[in-house]
Amino acid sequence: MVLSMDRWVGKVAIVTGASSGIGAGIAEKLVEQGLKVAGLARRKDRLEDLAKKLTGKKGKLYSVVTDISKEEDVLKAFAWIKENLGPVHILINNAGVVKSGGLLDQETEKYETVFRVNVLGLCIATREAIKVMKANNVDGHIVHVNSLVGHQVLPGLSAYPASKFAVTALAETLRLELNSLKSKIKITSISPGLVESEINKPEYDRHRLFKEGKMLKPEDIADGVVYVLSTPPHVQIQELTINTILEPF
Repeated sequence: MVLSMDRWVGKVAIVTGASSGIGAGIAEKLVEQGLKVAGLARRKDRLEDLAKKLTGKKGKLYSVVTDISKEEDVLKAFAWIKENLGPVHILINNAGVVKSGGLLDQETEKYETVFRVNVLGLCIATREAIKVMKANNVDGHIVHVNSLVGHQVLPGLSAYPASKFAVTALAETLRLELNSLKSKIKITSISPGLVESEINKPEYDRHRLFKEGKMLKPEDIADGVVYVLSTPPHVQIQELTINTILEPF
C-alpha cells in the first residue's frame, strides 16, 4: 500500500474545534501538506494566531468563527467556505466538550451541552459536508475524532462516554449508508486515549500518565489523521485506535 497525500493538495478541508489541542494539531498538519484548511472554532483570536503561525506553509489556514453547537453557525460556515474556498473534500469532526462529574447529580444544561457539541454538531457538519461532496462528485473523507471511552466506559465523565459511544455508532451507520449508495466517500473513526489538551485539564492532576509526562500529544492524533487520509482510494480505515504503550486510564 502506497501512502500519499498528493491527491488532497490544494483541496479544502474543514477542521472543527481547530483553535487548540487536537484540532489545532490536525489543522497544522493539513496546512503543511498543502491543503486549504477552514478552521472552525469559537475563539477568533486563537484561530488567527494559528493562521499567522502557519503563514508561509504549503497550504493555508482560514479562520471561520463558528459555534458547532449552533446549527445556524454551522450552515453559515459551510456557505462561506463554498463561496470563498470551494467544495469540501475532507471534514474532520474534532470539536468536543467534557463535563466531568457524576451522572446522577449533574445539571441538565451540562447533559445538553455535551450532546449538542459531540453528537448533534457532528451530525449536522457531516450532513452538510456530504451534501457538498455529492453535489460536486467528490470522493471525500469524513473523520470523526472519537475516544477510547467511545468503546469503554470510564466513570466520572458523566454523559461524555455516552456521547462518544454515539459517535462510534454514527460512524458505522454512515459507512453502511454510503455503501448502500455505492459512494466512494470514506468514513473513519479515530479513537485516542488520554491526550494533552484543554478539554482534559480537569482530569490531569489525578492521572498517573500526566504526572509521568507520558500522555499522548495532539500531534500524535494529527499524524493518525494524515495516515488515514494517505491511504489509496480503495482502502478505508474504519476505526483507528491510538494509545500510549501504557495502560489507557
